[in-house]
Amino acid sequence: MSDRLAPYGTRNVPRYTSYPTAPHFNDAVDGTLYAAWLRELPADTPLSLYLHVPFCREICHYCGCHTKASRKDAPLDAYARTLASEIELVTRHLGGNRPVHHIHWGGGTPSLLPAKRLIDLAGLMRVVFNLVPGLEHAMELDPRHVTADLAVTLAAIGINRTSLGVQDLDPGVQLAIGRVQPLEVVRTAVENLRRAGLDAINFDLMYGLPHQNRETILNTVAHTLDLRPSRIALFGYAHVPWMKKHQRLIDEAALPTPPERLDMANIAREALLAGGYVAVGLDHFALPDDSMAVALAAGTLKRNFQGYTTDTGEALIGFGVSSIGRLPQGYVQNASDVGAWERSLGANRLPVQRGFAMSAEDKARGEIIERLMTDHQVDLADVLARHRVCKARLSESLSKLPPLVEDGLARIEGDIIRVPDEAQPYVRVVAAVFDAYFGKAAAAVVPPRHSMAV
Repeated sequence: MSDRLAPYGTRNVPRYTSYPTAPHFNDAVDGTLYAAWLRELPADTPLSLYLHVPFCREICHYCGCHTKASRKDAPLDAYARTLASEIELVTRHLGGNRPVHHIHWGGGTPSLLPAKRLIDLAGLMRVVFNLVPGLEHAMELDPRHVTADLAVTLAAIGINRTSLGVQDLDPGVQLAIGRVQPLEVVRTAVENLRRAGLDAINFDLMYGLPHQNRETILNTVAHTLDLRPSRIALFGYAHVPWMKKHQRLIDEAALPTPPERLDMANIAREALLAGGYVAVGLDHFALPDDSMAVALAAGTLKRNFQGYTTDTGEALIGFGVSSIGRLPQGYVQNASDVGAWERSLGANRLPVQRGFAMSAEDKARGEIIERLMTDHQVDLADVLARHRVCKARLSESLSKLPPLVEDGLARIEGDIIRVPDEAQPYVRVVAAVFDAYFGKAAAAVVPPRHSMAV
């Protein structure tokens, strides 16, 4: 690894699961505008659906998700009923029988919804949408709650891909992050899923956690290779206690230093590649025959709020508290408070609280960033021509590239910008060059604070 590259690992830059990023959303986009955007969508637009369930049995110390603890089922049951009413309201504006190519349940722990509610919600989606054959229907799961009965229920409602939040398998690290789930718990969850016919399994792993070191992360990777999930996401822990107060439970003195984080990311990556996985984008890995590896090779890989995805939808419709959707016109985000979300739906109003109406330049910059994040290269002339944006609009961004080129983070070949293999862990730094809003005051008045690049 070049000595010139290492300092870039400590830069604070967005993860770019959207562009513009969520801190720049504003309240000019509301439910009324969203309704108009829905009605404007052509009838044959391929859709993706995202359902957010903001409940867990307990909150892990490291968690960066929008969720809260609930040990009782009553709040989840009520939430599911309101979620159904949102689906029905959206489809009244959207029109029925729209083609859906991808469904993702996130949270939180969506599988905590009572089985009857899971069945009802899945059935409702089959009624109001046209679920195309072969669509990916995924759900995020907590391994501690994956029983044999749950696995059977998931298969029955059409789930065909699951994602397990493994994070780390070292007992000391698990204790430090407030998520104790021994290897046997994870192994049992995987076995339950596979017995139910759910063979497409993802693992989420993390580096940069308290008390992690080379040995612990290599042991976690070794156990992961033994369980052989289809895909692996290797995320860097984002310590943002100013945003997520429960992260203050983590002892900052136990966090790895930036060089140690980088070392763990590199050795974990090398071990996964040696184990037969294909590197996908910044932080994902897939078995060679998995659809994500196939999409990477075909140049059709995408990136959205779930990270890297094979999703072919052209519009993302979000349901539930804080969920984010994207339409050709821009982004929408629901109210982040359960009460406000419920009150809006009770009054037959779409619960959108903020969003971002995108210009042609925003769309062009977003595509440039997405292609850098997925393919590690982009043809600026091609993107700008399709969005009818003049290259002069990128002059300020392009002026920031020469120092990155000199340090080996990027190469310029005519209109093509490439990120060399060695620099790919730092691709977010290159992407940030094309972010017209990065470092500028956001909707919250002060510039947002982001996690480290690596």
